[in-house]
Amino acid sequence: MSTDIAALQRYSLNGATMGTRYSAVFFAAPGLDEPAIAASLFAAVDRVDRQMSTWKADSDLSRLNAMPEQQWLDIPKELLSVLATALRIGRQSNGAFDIGVGDLVNAWGFGPARQAPTDLPAPRRRRQSVAELLEIDQLHRRVRKRAAVTLDLSGIAKGFGVDQLASCLEGWRISRYLVGIDGEMRACGLKADGQPWAIAVEKPVRGVREVMGVMALSDVAIATSGDYRHWVEIADQHYAHSMHPALGAPVCNKLAAVTVLASSCMLADAWATALLVLGEVAGPELARARGMDALFVVRAGEGFRQLSIVAGQLQT
Repeated sequence: MSTDIAALQRYSLNGATMGTRYSAVFFAAPGLDEPAIAASLFAAVDRVDRQMSTWKADSDLSRLNAMPEQQWLDIPKELLSVLATALRIGRQSNGAFDIGVGDLVNAWGFGPARQAPTDLPAPRRRRQSVAELLEIDQLHRRVRKRAAVTLDLSGIAKGFGVDQLASCLEGWRISRYLVGIDGEMRACGLKADGQPWAIAVEKPVRGVREVMGVMALSDVAIATSGDYRHWVEIADQHYAHSMHPALGAPVCNKLAAVTVLASSCMLADAWATALLVLGEVAGPELARARGMDALFVVRAGEGFRQLSIVAGQLQT
């Protein structure tokens, strides 16, 4: 180990954001201005929260949801980028990833009101895709709704927030880091000992925090979507927070969790949601067709079976 690497100091910073916490662990030269870095990290995630939260009535997303149809709204470049990416992944996933499910999210008790229904809500199916309902003007950085739709970015905003944490550290010329928000992570470089970052993959069991396995990561982002962390119970049945846009109701298939590795956490976050919605057959098929890296955890009786795809190839 060289003297320079041996002299690296481990830093660990964290804080509250988006109803959960963000974290940043990194190795760099001693003597960095920790308070300044901490302030810039908070500013990065707070900017995302103020733009994309449905829990803040004054966020840019909430203002867009409240806007009349056919009226343009100027929006920040970050939100514009996330909306454009969301629509693109929606097309690439054949509509499985859909940010126009805000009404569904609210109806099932996962929205800001947090009021679970006592009876099963009626399915809410749309005839048009969200791409047809939302118009983005990249040149003038503005957006408008062509028809009524309530947007929800919970399947992509945290991933984007993680990418903003990464960009923040890179702005400080830090190149060995692991940043995350609520389990969505992005790793860069190696630790000071030359080892990759170790990421725990959670066992998809409701009400229990248990490690199923560990992944060693470097220069990649990771995100997981599942049915075991957030749910509502109605008439003794559990319903997960991920919505199936074609059904107009929560996802209902045998997938317990999907973990995706990608170049950015925004992409990993959105694709994990899309593959979960597609289910245990169509999900792996699309992951293989697109050459993705993904781990599918399928419920099998009282246990689980895993299906791993690396660079589009099914692992046996």
